[in-house]
Amino acid sequence: MDMSSMTMSMDMSSMTMSMSPTGTATGAASTSTGMSMDMGGMDMGGGNDCKISMLWNWYTVDTCFLSSTWHNTSSGMFAGSCIGVILLTMSLELMRRTVKEYDRYLIRKHASTAVSTSAPLPKDGDDKGATANSAPIRQIVTQSGGVRPSVLEQAVRALLHMVQFAVAYFIMLLAMYYNGYIIICIFIGAYIGAFIFHWEPLDGGRRATSATQEPTVCCA
Repeated sequence: MDMSSMTMSMDMSSMTMSMSPTGTATGAASTSTGMSMDMGGMDMGGGNDCKISMLWNWYTVDTCFLSSTWHNTSSGMFAGSCIGVILLTMSLELMRRTVKEYDRYLIRKHASTAVSTSAPLPKDGDDKGATANSAPIRQIVTQSGGVRPSVLEQAVRALLHMVQFAVAYFIMLLAMYYNGYIIICIFIGAYIGAFIFHWEPLDGGRRATSATQEPTVCCA
């Protein structure tokens, strides 16, 4: 009896030890499955309950952009975010126009030292005068080998480019949330911004238009 009881106890112990890894593996599998399901839903906001998806979506309430502090808890807040995205994209077009206008200002400033008084430089905002006197200014700049900005002027140009670059990448990050409403707002802002800030005279085909002067149509 003693030997048989000892044998049974040893068999039960071996069965318990053999079942323990199986139970651990099953628990780990269920945990990983639960984590996979959570990641599939992309409910990554933690306690804030932010809705973030790496696929095309039409989320409005409880959406988060760029940071957990940008949390749209209502439809009104999401509408305000849409308006902000439109204005941000319009500001990118404004920065593009500002960069070009500053370069034109430097060219006029350089040419003003060589232009005679019989052909005065046009004033800012005088489109007719700009078209009439653009040929002499271009001729002077070409003959002088172009315009090389000073250190301060180049620092301003670099600052304007940096701001334009930063705004463009913020817009790109917003587009990577794949929210249909936000992407549509980016398109609307680009349209309105181009309509307002790139409405400029075309110099009879002798000069490249604004569209061909952009380094890239996408961002910067």
